[in-house]
Amino acid sequence: MFLGTLAAPLSVMASEVNGGKEGGKLDLTRDPRNPLTPLPPQFASRAKRIIYLHMAGAPSQLELFDHKPELTKFDGQDCPASFLAGKRFAFITGVPKLLGTQYPFHQSGKSGQWISDRLPNLEKHIDDLCFIKSMRTDQFNHAPAQLLVQTGNPRLGYPSFGSWVVYGLGTENQNLPGFIVLISGGNTPDGGKQLWGSGFLPSVYQGVQCRSHGEPVLYLDSPPGVSATQRRKMLDAMDEINQQRYSEFGNPETLTRIAQYEMSFRMQMDATDAMDIRREPEPVRAKYGAQLGEASFANNCLVARRLAERGVRFIQLYHWGWDSHGSSAREALNIGFVERCRQVDQPIAALLADLKERGMMEDTLVVWGGEFGRTSMRENRGGQEMKFVGRDHNPGAFTIWMAGGGVKPGMSFGQTDELGYEIAKDPVEVRDLHATMLYLLGFDYHKLNYPFQGLEQKLTGVKPARVVSEVLA
Repeated sequence: MFLGTLAAPLSVMASEVNGGKEGGKLDLTRDPRNPLTPLPPQFASRAKRIIYLHMAGAPSQLELFDHKPELTKFDGQDCPASFLAGKRFAFITGVPKLLGTQYPFHQSGKSGQWISDRLPNLEKHIDDLCFIKSMRTDQFNHAPAQLLVQTGNPRLGYPSFGSWVVYGLGTENQNLPGFIVLISGGNTPDGGKQLWGSGFLPSVYQGVQCRSHGEPVLYLDSPPGVSATQRRKMLDAMDEINQQRYSEFGNPETLTRIAQYEMSFRMQMDATDAMDIRREPEPVRAKYGAQLGEASFANNCLVARRLAERGVRFIQLYHWGWDSHGSSAREALNIGFVERCRQVDQPIAALLADLKERGMMEDTLVVWGGEFGRTSMRENRGGQEMKFVGRDHNPGAFTIWMAGGGVKPGMSFGQTDELGYEIAKDPVEVRDLHATMLYLLGFDYHKLNYPFQGLEQKLTGVKPARVVSEVLA
């Protein structure tokens, strides 16, 4: 299927977001031996690359961006019955108490957008941010919710967003993977490596997990005593064997294997250089809060900028630890949450500033968010008030923000109710977000598809989606 899809011409017509001008043809013709060859989008794109900052565990929008004074007014009162009827919760039982916002909010910037005091460095860029405050999902557990946000489907086996992007566009730098993943916070997200898997797409399009310290990719370097010349001879022999294998059986994954071996050989120099933040001046590292030898979000943000400069198409950062249930100090809104905010505030602000200074903000789409939101009531496991302050999972409302790459700066779209519990205006589904991001990359989401199990599969699935044109610049 890989060979058939990439070797044979595939032509479709794309329409502009409002049904206006016709776009160009979508032609995914590639030499299967070079599956990452860059391809043009269907129509003029706003963004050339994406840096996606996923806060695994779901940060509380009510402590960061969604200002709800009415919720604070009713702090400590019994939760309305309408909030509980027919709803499922991960841990809340009985009748919980409403929980007011834990940190003061204020309006900031020329746009006058609301933000809490937890992100003072990011606040300096608030006029660059485009908030969507009416996101919602139908998943209330972490793994399926993360899968939905990252792959468009809560079940295993579907391609990640980054895989779709590299499948459609290829990548500019043939010496680095087109889709790179960096992880911080001490753990892999609940959804596991499927979050950056290629699903039914050819495996060459899956994300490559790298490290911002030590070897960029484990076992990438040659063993001691093995020279580059010896390595080249070994790969040539392996390529010959694999080519014979492909001639016999025609399995397209054999060609993928050849391409991946060759990519690994080229990466030995380029990946080490791209990941090495020692090559950055000390003032730049200090701006991010990066520390040599650490597997930190700060280091990863600096590496993300270096990768973006080098033509990597999709750069995914996961930062674990945002599950603020209040079951322990680490998960408390007044303790662990504070530390999570501190860990990401300075690096994200530095990343945005760096992209702007280098003239990359216009064609780089930066996305920030989690997999769902948090409840307007205090978590009460077993029906009892807990020692630490926390909120349960809320699929009904959460906030994401985007910057650069063709979105309107300094605006908010969508609205939750007075207590921040459900969407009151302009709901945005996860598939709508995906359709919008694809549009910014130059794709009609209907047309970027792949034949599998008798269907033309696509990132947004079979339900209707829409491009959120209100957030487009």
